[in-house]
Amino acid sequence: MIDHVSVGVSNLERAARFYELALAPLGFTRLVTRTATVGFGKSYPEFWINLRADMTQVAPDSGVHICLRAKSTGEIDAFHAAALSAGGQSDGGPGLRPHDRVRYYAAFIRDPDGNRIEVVTFPADDS
Repeated sequence: MIDHVSVGVSNLERAARFYELALAPLGFTRLVTRTATVGFGKSYPEFWINLRADMTQVAPDSGVHICLRAKSTGEIDAFHAAALSAGGQSDGGPGLRPHDRVRYYAAFIRDPDGNRIEVVTFPADDS
């Protein structure tokens, strides 16, 4: 079981503002603020951003992404909209994704540093 994940960011304050807005629909809030890191979560920091001032933009073909679980398709729609409003880019709008074993509903965004974040839920019906 994974306890927490983190991504590097080139500007901590810009990224903190972005993630405060983007993660709010999932019930995440800023729980920890330190000089070079900020932790977000519901009851403990599950998602961290870490300052890497000299980092370059994450390459779109890096293959790395982080996936967070949502309770509903509505949370995913709200996450995607909030992330775009906060300066992120869509990397796959909200919707059902074809898969051979399970039905899942997801959206993908890229944060201002190019980190790819997915949010997913597994609806029982076509909602």
